[in-house]
Amino acid sequence: MTNKSALLLIFISIYISVSVYAQKTLQQPFDDCQTDGSITIYNYNTGKWIVSDSTDSHVASLPASTFKILNTLIILETEIIKDENEIIKWPGSTDTTKYGYRPDIYHDMSLKEAFHLSAGWVYRELAKEVGKERYRDYLKRCNYGNGDVSTPDPDFWNYGNFEISPVNQIEILKGVYEETLPFSKRSIQILKQMMIEEKTPIYTLRAKTGWTKDGGKDTGWWVGYIEKKDNVYFFATRLVKERTITNPNFNKCRKSITKEILRSLKIL
Repeated sequence: MTNKSALLLIFISIYISVSVYAQKTLQQPFDDCQTDGSITIYNYNTGKWIVSDSTDSHVASLPASTFKILNTLIILETEIIKDENEIIKWPGSTDTTKYGYRPDIYHDMSLKEAFHLSAGWVYRELAKEVGKERYRDYLKRCNYGNGDVSTPDPDFWNYGNFEISPVNQIEILKGVYEETLPFSKRSIQILKQMMIEEKTPIYTLRAKTGWTKDGGKDTGWWVGYIEKKDNVYFFATRLVKERTITNPNFNKCRKSITKEILRSLKIL
């Protein structure tokens, strides 16, 4: 064996070892939370991707409430409401105690509050006014998911065949950050302000959670981006489990897994 061949083998061995080690390191928080899933990260300055599962990062599934990111832009752009502070009237019964799932969200509220509380009923009511045809048009123009809004339910982002992959989620988030999506600067600026979860002297974190229980599975998301003085990092974390499996930490793990990995990469 020549010296060059030996060096090449050593290089390949080190490369494979580092890749496997990195992937195992990224996977460990999912194992600790006892759930399946993946994280996909994009470094804006370098254009490099960091993934815990390269296959899963391209697998599409229902976006759940992460669709509120694009949905907010569509609702504002179509002027269904005048701004994020307009109050949407709760159409149901005033006796919210009969609603077993989060009865605290069933009252009149603004779009801004609905985004932060992830109050699905607000977006469902407004989706009826937007209409499926306008949704199809915007989804196509934004290259968002598979564009399948065929389910009769207005809540097509939680039920049916509408799907988006983690990589595609990040492409949309980049469009928000760069303001290159086909929406007015006003609409995008309103959304960006609504998306802020954390703001420190070092970084600003903009994000949205999502959780759907369709198809006998729990699918939980946390997607967003972190702006620092010298760079921007985009992330899309998705957890999946069978609904028959009990995991009381599933909800919290969407954020805890993401933050643990971002801290390990010195992003947070």
